[in-house]
Amino acid sequence: QVQLVESGGDSVQAGGSLRLSCAASGYTGGRYCMGWFRQAPGKEREGVATIDSAGSTTYADSVKGRFTISKDNAKNTLYLQMNSLKPEDTAMYYCAADGRFRLCSRLTDRYNYWGQGTQVTVSS
Repeated sequence: QVQLVESGGDSVQAGGSLRLSCAASGYTGGRYCMGWFRQAPGKEREGVATIDSAGSTTYADSVKGRFTISKDNAKNTLYLQMNSLKPEDTAMYYCAADGRFRLCSRLTDRYNYWGQGTQVTVSS
C-alpha cells in the first residue's frame, strides 16, 4: 500500500515562495506517475504538475514558469517549488501517485493514491 504524506504548507505574502514535500512509502518499483493537485474552497480539485519515473514533467498553464516539480529518488520524496505566489494559488495541495498508466495525466481519476493535503494561503 502506497502512503503519501505532504508537508510544507504555510501562509505567505503574494510574491513569496514555498516548497512542498511529499514523502512516499510502500511503492514496489516500476513505472509510475506522481503529481501535485490543489483544491480551493468551492472549486474542483485540479492538477498542478506531474512527473513520471523518467523525470518528464507537465504543468498547468496557470503555474508554468512559477512552479517546479521534482523528486529525490533516494529519499522517496516529491517536491513542489512554488515561486511568485499569487492569492489565486491559495488552496489545499495534495500529492498523488499511480502506477497504471504509461503517460502521466493531471486528471484526478488517473491517480489511486492520495495524501492528506497541506494548506497554502497566499495573502495580497
